[in-house]
Amino acid sequence: MDVQTFDTVFDALADTPAEAANLKARSELLSALKARVRAWDVSQEVAANRLGITRPRLNDLLQGKMAKFSLDALVNLATASGLVVHIQVAEAA
Repeated sequence: MDVQTFDTVFDALADTPAEAANLKARSELLSALKARVRAWDVSQEVAANRLGITRPRLNDLLQGKMAKFSLDALVNLATASGLVVHIQVAEAA
């Protein structure tokens, strides 16, 4: 049995480096959004209205259902929440 090691869990889950990068970016945005919404300390209905989404969609976000959100959708939600998104690009190691 061959043992494989990976730098991140995203590398293990993804078939390509591009897919791993997408998963990592979505995970980071989702975590930041969950923290932001919880910090508001308002009902899900109010939070959903602030973000311009439905309450069930907000619940998916708060439950961490990353597969239900594209990178584009998460960037839009982050902006709607008042967060600023920065993209950092570097040479591969």
